[in-house]
Amino acid sequence: MPLSDRDYMRSSPPPERRIRRSGNFDFGMNPVIVLIITNIVLYLAVSFSGKGLYPYGQYQPVSTDRFTYYLGLIPYYFSTRPWTLVTSMFIHSGFAHIFSNMIALFFFGTFLNRLIGSGRFLLVYFVGGIVGNILYLLLNLHGLSLVVGASGAIYAIAGTMVVMVPKLPVRLYFLIPIPLWIFVIVFLGLLSAPPFAATNIA
Repeated sequence: MPLSDRDYMRSSPPPERRIRRSGNFDFGMNPVIVLIITNIVLYLAVSFSGKGLYPYGQYQPVSTDRFTYYLGLIPYYFSTRPWTLVTSMFIHSGFAHIFSNMIALFFFGTFLNRLIGSGRFLLVYFVGGIVGNILYLLLNLHGLSLVVGASGAIYAIAGTMVVMVPKLPVRLYFLIPIPLWIFVIVFLGLLSAPPFAATNIA
């Protein structure tokens, strides 16, 4: 028998490629960073866009920029601008607003993304933000308010983490360790509602 026909002389076949089916989607990029960059780009667009007067129902025209006016959620105009249910999540009203939201998104979002994967993370983010806007619409069906910000999505992320890892230690002011559930309920919940928060917070 020739040597080439013997089993131990034959080259090993290439290993079979197995397709991983985890039931989750992986987009090959960090969704948290993509969301943060998108928010920052739109914030810069808002900052450098000139202000003008825009119709505001039967009241005096409102002075704002075109991005906030057409992408922000105004219940009075929602029937003709349904896209604002999503786009309002990417518009912010000032530096403090976007800074606080993006810091929370980076820390909470990074942890949750590692915990449940990119696809489920994005599902939590967008469903949370959209449901938050829908609830606001139901409470202000004919209102002439203008809602912007990613707070609904970020609260959804924080709420999901509270359910999954309620005792995760969080360092308050980077010094004092407290359980995650206490931080979310007290500092993100109670302190974001009247009388502690400003009256223009939804």
